[in-house]
Amino acid sequence: MPELSRSQVVAYGAVALALLLVGARAIRSEGGAGPAPAAAAGPAAGSAELSLSSSGGDVVVDVAGAVRRPGVYRLPAGARVVDAISRAGGATGKALLEGINRAARLADGQQVVVPERGPAAAAATLGATSEDGPISLGSATAEQLETIDGIGPVTAAKIVEYRDQHGGLSSVDQLDQVSGIGPATMESLRSRLQP
Repeated sequence: MPELSRSQVVAYGAVALALLLVGARAIRSEGGAGPAPAAAAGPAAGSAELSLSSSGGDVVVDVAGAVRRPGVYRLPAGARVVDAISRAGGATGKALLEGINRAARLADGQQVVVPERGPAAAAATLGATSEDGPISLGSATAEQLETIDGIGPVTAAKIVEYRDQHGGLSSVDQLDQVSGIGPATMESLRSRLQP
């Protein structure tokens, strides 16, 4: 058998290292196929405390609402809301998928809430709005939001953008994170919106 030169040994070593890294990543991603373990209320005696901190660029998200297996899941960095829904077993028959942006990128610690269809949500989806009736927060358009006192086109667009970036909203109170919404506007929103 011929002698290998130093450059050949280095090249073969680099290829072997690359294959090991790819294999380790594949094994790690297969291990994350289920829900991430949730931290217990307190560590058991003599055991290490579980941590949900993301490592290696992964994100940990809470998937709730109209999905088959709600829970906390670890997904690779760059994953989308649709990936989180899929990891949670997919949407149920009652899910109002039009109410969330399934293409939005996930952020570590984010909660993805898949809204359920209901009488008010169905009316909002069909574009039927009443001046007195509540508007569905999960599916309201910018035009529907503009019908609320104190909400203009700019603020309505910010609300829709915030909802899309965060994979939906489960509470009207989350809107206090949107710039331009003060205490008086929050009261108007509470009276006219429903989750």
